[in-house]
Amino acid sequence: MTQKQRTIKNEISLEGRGLHTGNITKLIFKPAGENFGIRFLRTDIDGAAEIPATVEYVVQDTSTDSLRGTTLKNGESVVHTVEHVLAALVGLEIDNVLVEINANEPPIGDGSAMPFVNKLLQAGIEEQAVDKEYVIIDEPISYVDESRGIEYAALPTNDYRLTVMIDYKNPALGSQHSGLFSMEKEFISEFAPARTFCFLHEVEMLYNQQLIKGGDLESAIVIVDRELNNDDIKRLKKMFNIDENITLGKNGIINNKELRYKNEPCRHKLLDLIGDLALVGVNIKGQILAARPGHQNNIEFAKIIRKKYKKQKITRKYQDIDTKGVVFDINAIKRILPHRYPFLLVDSIIDFEPGKKAVGLKNVTTNEPFFQGHFPQRPVMPGVLIVEAMAQVGGILLLNDQQDIENKLVFFLGIDKVRFRKTVQPGDQLVMELEMLKNRRTTFKMAGKAYVKGQLVCEAEMMAAIADQ
Repeated sequence: MTQKQRTIKNEISLEGRGLHTGNITKLIFKPAGENFGIRFLRTDIDGAAEIPATVEYVVQDTSTDSLRGTTLKNGESVVHTVEHVLAALVGLEIDNVLVEINANEPPIGDGSAMPFVNKLLQAGIEEQAVDKEYVIIDEPISYVDESRGIEYAALPTNDYRLTVMIDYKNPALGSQHSGLFSMEKEFISEFAPARTFCFLHEVEMLYNQQLIKGGDLESAIVIVDRELNNDDIKRLKKMFNIDENITLGKNGIINNKELRYKNEPCRHKLLDLIGDLALVGVNIKGQILAARPGHQNNIEFAKIIRKKYKKQKITRKYQDIDTKGVVFDINAIKRILPHRYPFLLVDSIIDFEPGKKAVGLKNVTTNEPFFQGHFPQRPVMPGVLIVEAMAQVGGILLLNDQQDIENKLVFFLGIDKVRFRKTVQPGDQLVMELEMLKNRRTTFKMAGKAYVKGQLVCEAEMMAAIADQ
């Protein structure tokens, strides 16, 4: 994979009909600067906001928007069925581009990503000065939707690979699998031309929902999953507004359409997966395995990977050395928190989910200054300092990818439900678990629990405010 970010050399456009809306659309790819990412802009809406191609802007529910395509929205701006455009950009390893569009859906073309690929290649691709940004899959990640029999896994590897398996229990389709192991060598020739497919019953369902208004037999592979009679054929001709005969081919596909690959449906599912995982927002280093994937679940898996990216982005900002089992070591903590001796009461952070939870350690030694007076004959860590140590872990919990917490101060507003269960003595290790309860722009509330050897020693709810230093 290339190491520098890439954009296109020249702007270029294409026109066509949207699959579901039937709208005639003009789409323009425009070069963009470093770290711009991929964004869509509706040029037919005055004052429209750009829509970043990330999971935060996905419209997702149980409607056909999420089941049959991927929709992005920002304010009043909506763009449907973006997955083939995104797959083309990822497949050509283009990081930064503005996609202007004068309607709410890109052209469907032949149902593959190839029309977009051809245009982007015609525009030319150029390397930029800044390095690509990655989310690195450094440990196995899994996601399962048991109700649909859908499974995903991400495994560590040094490049981006995808493997997909589908099984619709249909004789014309059967079980299929496909794998992409080199984006540079395989995408254009082996996956970009793979066309979308659907079963006959899905075509009828979508038509009844007033979708596929721009669909025809040239933009999709229609697989017959039941017997056809004359009434069915008449209805299909009306759906697609065609005069020629419609027949059931020997291969189980309407009009005996020839497949571009023996496993073209599975390759198209892999193509869709590439497009949907583009919504992680950065390049991926990892092997993705997917069994029976669909758009809705692709997005759920993309959310998991994007969450990991955000955590890695924050960690890389403060942590110089990759230390196994440690998210932030003491040097990183000093970059984040303003506290210093004798009031820095966190030694390391061992678990961290931005804005959700953090787990910190405090090794309580006999050299702690407070033991000189509390109490010399029987050293006991003051309860208020246990609460303070938990609060410092809570300060780290506020880290996110948009705010520089190291330039802020965190002040207590209140402490509730404090309970001290056991004493903490020299030689103990405090394990402090903090969970975010409420998080507003400048104030937050969190619940903290501190353990020694698995036993609860202190718990409290804390409210605090963030202020500039």
